Amino acid sequence: MEQALSVRGLRKQYDGFSLRDVSFDLPRGSIMGLIGENGAGKTTTISAILGLINPDAGRIEILGKGPDADVREVHEKLGVVLDEFGFHGNLTIQDIDAIMARMYRGWSREAFRGYCKRFGLTSYKAIKTFSRGMKTKLSIAVAISHDAELLILDEATSGLDPVVRNEILDIFLEFIQDKRRSILISSQITSDLERVADYITFFHRGEVVLSQNRDELLERYGVLRCGLGDFGKLDPALVEGVRKNQFGYEVLVRDRRDAVRRYPNYPVDPASLEEIVVFYVRGKEA
Repeated sequence: MEQALSVRGLRKQYDGFSLRDVSFDLPRGSIMGLIGENGAGKTTTISAILGLINPDAGRIEILGKGPDADVREVHEKLGVVLDEFGFHGNLTIQDIDAIMARMYRGWSREAFRGYCKRFGLTSYKAIKTFSRGMKTKLSIAVAISHDAELLILDEATSGLDPVVRNEILDIFLEFIQDKRRSILISSQITSDLERVADYITFFHRGEVVLSQNRDELLERYGVLRCGLGDFGKLDPALVEGVRKNQFGYEVLVRDRRDAVRRYPNYPVDPASLEEIVVFYVRGKEA
């Protein structure tokens, strides 16, 4: 399977935080969601992929190109949307169109204007008058209007209302339809990733806990519920995280089918991505 992005053994040490041996692959024609608590290492990893920081160790290949590849050639094929808006507020859409046309050889004014019209963005107004949602739409229009093959987004949809997010997610699904283009997206809104991501990579405390197909992940994990006196009966090897309440315990189990087979008297429901993150962060101690 051809990879749009390959990360191997990525390391970066800071005071109070270390990124340790991060590895994952993003196949072409697919969407990968990065999940995990704040400070888990998602943004550090994206910064290393984009060349914004120098990792201490590891290898990154983008669209089959290693670290020795021509930087401009690689960047021509990248579309990037970060949490912070990167354009000066006095610019207009027309100004940005002209600037991008000089920056990217593959820039398509027709595509850019089409996306802006679809997003309802006014071409003559200064973008400092735009709402956050409008600025995000503009950033995405810029990112996908120069024939990019890999779109990288870091918390780009955070703080947006559900209607805007759904509209943007539809654009992402359209973007990868040709099976040539791919998306790497970091988001705290796990329900969005459940909708569009083909693969999930879960970061926790600077490490990758898991990286696998979304459907397989959601099929595998479950939440078992048992009484206050029953938790001690569970096999610790099955437990990935625990949450106690006044009625009993909620337990994240790593193999839902095995849990159903071994403990038929306890309800075991499928786990959402949000539950997987929350339980992992809370830990295994009751």
